Amino acid sequence: MRRVSLLVTVYNAAKNLPITLQSIEEQDYQDIEVVIVDGGSTDGTVNLIKEFAGRIKERGTLSLNWVSEKDKGLYDAMNKAYALSTGDIIAVCNDRLCEPDAVSSLVNAICAGGPGCIGAHSDLVYVEGGRVIRGWHMGEGKLSQGWMPGHPTLFLKREVYEKYGLYDTSYHCAADYEFMVRFLKDQDNRLAYVPRVLVAMFYGGTSNAGIRNYLVSFQEGYRALRKNGVRFPLWITLRRTMKVLLQFGKKV
Repeated sequence: MRRVSLLVTVYNAAKNLPITLQSIEEQDYQDIEVVIVDGGSTDGTVNLIKEFAGRIKERGTLSLNWVSEKDKGLYDAMNKAYALSTGDIIAVCNDRLCEPDAVSSLVNAICAGGPGCIGAHSDLVYVEGGRVIRGWHMGEGKLSQGWMPGHPTLFLKREVYEKYGLYDTSYHCAADYEFMVRFLKDQDNRLAYVPRVLVAMFYGGTSNAGIRNYLVSFQEGYRALRKNGVRFPLWITLRRTMKVLLQFGKKV
């Protein structure tokens, strides 16, 4: 069985961290490593991590590796978490896994994906205070069409990080997008798609917390495409932006 490392990066996250950890505890997959990088929280987050460590101490299906120290922001913390991980499959998990079989479904999709399959993704919903406010049907598509999988749903083989590198911390909002551009521009790479809502994303993340961040994300998305030599970066960025805007009209 392939070990799955779930990377959890937090700072003063006492409100949402218990929801994330509970959803991980409910998973039916039998070999999950939880890696938590805390940025030096002062709101009780560290105590929550310690409580989680105590709860899973006797469980053979879950293990924990964690650290609490100052970092240089979200993407630096994600890179730290990866460096601490040992799994064969890596996923960033800062939200809620919606179903007990979320991890096993995505891992099974990768294993069944055949040659060229480097990972898997699914649909997601945005939630605020326990209320679903927006859904995102990811489907399948191409980078050139403005399509991109939802990063919170993305499970990747470890070799993707080994080949393409980690998150570029010079980006403020779109390092996850730039990271995905790096491997999706290679047409030999494929992602398996699980057409189910497997992740509930806490609304207000780095790239969806207001109009200013949307503008920064737009600029950085364009920059990411140019950096990686993708043709027609402005056109792709405009199409991607339209896909995001169309979400607001979708009923959930």
